[in-house]
This record gives sequence, C-alpha cells and structure tokens, in this order.
Amino acid sequence: MHCHMPVVGATALAALLSLSSGTGAQLALSANDGKAVLVDGVNVVPANPAPDSVTVIDLNATPPKIVAEVPAPTSVVGPPSSVAIARDESFALVTSATKLDPADPKKLVPDDKLTVIDLKASPPKVLAQHQAGKGAAGVSINRAGTLALVANRAEGTVSVFSIAGNALTPVGKVDFGNDKSGPSHVAFSPDGKSALVTRDGDHKISVLSIDGTKVEHTKRDVSAGLRPYGLAIHPNGKVAVVANIGTAVEMPIPRA
Repeated sequence: MHCHMPVVGATALAALLSLSSGTGAQLALSANDGKAVLVDGVNVVPANPAPDSVTVIDLNATPPKIVAEVPAPTSVVGPPSSVAIARDESFALVTSATKLDPADPKKLVPDDKLTVIDLKASPPKVLAQHQAGKGAAGVSINRAGTLALVANRAEGTVSVFSIAGNALTPVGKVDFGNDKSGPSHVAFSPDGKSALVTRDGDHKISVLSIDGTKVEHTKRDVSAGLRPYGLAIHPNGKVAVVANIGTAVEMPIPRA
C-alpha cells in the first residue's frame, strides 16, 4: 500500500510514506527547504539560509527514527507531491521548484532539479541529478517502475523520464502551449496507459496518453474547480480525487 502523508515542521515541505506488505520496510521522506521562511505571514528568504535536505525516517522503529539527512535541492513549492518513492523502495525522486537567485541571494528563481536518492545505500545518498523543467514540482513513478513524470510549474510542461533499475533517462516533454498553465502534479492511472495533470494556472486537468515512453497530451481537459493542485487516482482506476487551492494565496512561482 502506498499513500502520501504531510510532515509538519519549520522547514519540512513534503513527505511520502511508503508501506510495504508484511514486515517490509516502512519509510517516510521529508524534503526540507532552507530558503523559505514565513515572517508575519509573508514568505521571505532568510539572511543565512540552511542547506536544503531530504530526511529519511524509519517508521519500523518505535519511536520513528531518522536514518539519514541527505543534502539535496528542494523547494517549499510542490508539497507533498514533490517526493516519490519507487514501489520496491530502492530509490526516491525529489524535485526542486525554486533556488536562490545567483544575482540576488534575497530572491528566488525557478529551479529544474530532479534528484535520485539511493534508499538501499547505507546511509541513503544522492545517486544522480537530472534537469526536468522550470519550476519542477509534482513527480510520480508508474507502478511498473519504468517511467517518471514531473510537472513543471514555471514553463507549462511535463518532463518524461524512462527508468531502468534506478537509472533515469530524459526522453522528452509534454508542452501544453501555455507557460502560465502551472502544471502542479501528475498521477498515473493504475494500468500506466494514461495520466492526469493538474494545472492551477488555468484551472484545468489534462489527460495524457502513454504508450511505452511516448507520452502525449490527448487535448482532453477537464474542469474541477478553481486552481486544481493535488491529485490522486484510486487503485481501481475509476475515480480521481483533486484538491483545489481556490482563491487562497499561495507562494508565487518565480519566473525567469
């Protein structure tokens, strides 16, 4: 069984809980953004930002214990869908939607990093890092463990990566033709032949078709309220649940 669970904390932005059957491993991953803090309700970059990191937590222990703190870029934009764990728990994917502006450390600009973390290593460590698209946010892995999709909020695209073992290879992008569409999260259907993408920028949910590593926008878009953001598809493939931001104020996505 796999489910998502938020982690509450000063810098924790996302967590994914992976539960395997029987006495298998139980892990929670928390991606921690050190670049963003709230001051009187306003998001600001601290004077001395802590490095971004990913915390690996063992839930088999009582109480749960931290297994590792892995340095890796991440962002407060995209929780909790900015972390994905492979079904065999061999690796995890973590996105980073924002980074410090090299020209002005008091500002944030879009980031495109997708980090692969080796969960079987002792301790867990970064295995590889890839470029997705600007504002890389929600990430998902199909049930077969052969494909990963990343929603890129700042450029209106979805990045496609093939997976062999724990090695990723970029194989293309799906472009919605609107860089303000704000793709937020992407979820695979159980059979892996389609996917849904929330677009909070233009209030749409797009249907993708999948054939091997070929991923295309079907041009079918569904409306489901204001600013759809979070998304999950039921294991039977018949129902999808969407969370909407609505008129709530959200941290804006920096645009280059």
